[in-house]
Amino acid sequence: MRKIYYQKMTPTGYQQIKDQIAALQKERPTRIARLKAARALGDLSENTEYSTAKRELRHLESRLRYLNKQITYAQVIKNDQSDQIDLGSTVTIEFDDDHSQATYIVVGKHEADLAQNKLAFDSPLGQALMGQSAGSTVAVQSPNGSYNVTIKKVK
Repeated sequence: MRKIYYQKMTPTGYQQIKDQIAALQKERPTRIARLKAARALGDLSENTEYSTAKRELRHLESRLRYLNKQITYAQVIKNDQSDQIDLGSTVTIEFDDDHSQATYIVVGKHEADLAQNKLAFDSPLGQALMGQSAGSTVAVQSPNGSYNVTIKKVK
């Protein structure tokens, strides 16, 4: 029997994927019309408009397949508001070496964006934080070495 791997994500991440799918599906008829118009121009071997329109439609179709697969294998994790860190938790940490603080939302892989303070649960820092609670100090094993962080607050 084949094992199925689910993609863990927050309800917000799931909705973002659904919104992307809806936007791409709205755009699809326009891309198809552009391809038909370019095909009508004649000689396909030297028709740049046709080649470009065909490539853009293939890219859109590929992206739709990818996003639909993400939705199909999604495991939406709803935070139960416990004091332990899980997907969807907002956590404030202090780096022990320089005492700087940072606040992150723990999210699934595809949602991660450090510019928006969204930390992937399977990143080195995310893995160290998962299941911990406020007041704990954890060691983070990263590719560049290890460091300690203290968890200040969990929401």
